[in-house]
Amino acid sequence: MELLAIIGALITLAGSIFLLLGAIGLLRMPDSYNRIQAGTKASTLGTILSFAGILLIMPGWWGKLLVLIISVIITNPVSSHVLARAAHYMGVPLTKTTLVDKYREEEEYIAVKDQNNEST
Repeated sequence: MELLAIIGALITLAGSIFLLLGAIGLLRMPDSYNRIQAGTKASTLGTILSFAGILLIMPGWWGKLLVLIISVIITNPVSSHVLARAAHYMGVPLTKTTLVDKYREEEEYIAVKDQNNEST
């Protein structure tokens, strides 16, 4: 049981390191979209690792931690996507070094498609 607690503590530490790297990424990234991406990926992995480490330390909590892990896996990517969509809709600018804007491409495609539907 002692070895399992040590492994759990190391996994929890790894999760904390990912959370720290995500926080640093929030400070270092050049625009809102990159910050959302850095924060989401790091917080998802960091939180899951932290919960997995706690699961090894406290195996009696497996049901609660499993629900939390599933919740994080579902809600973090969805919420970051919604935030990025809202920022793009509001006109938050991309950094000058951004090469591809998939949201703009999608909007242009939809506009052309709508024009074709109206003309037929």
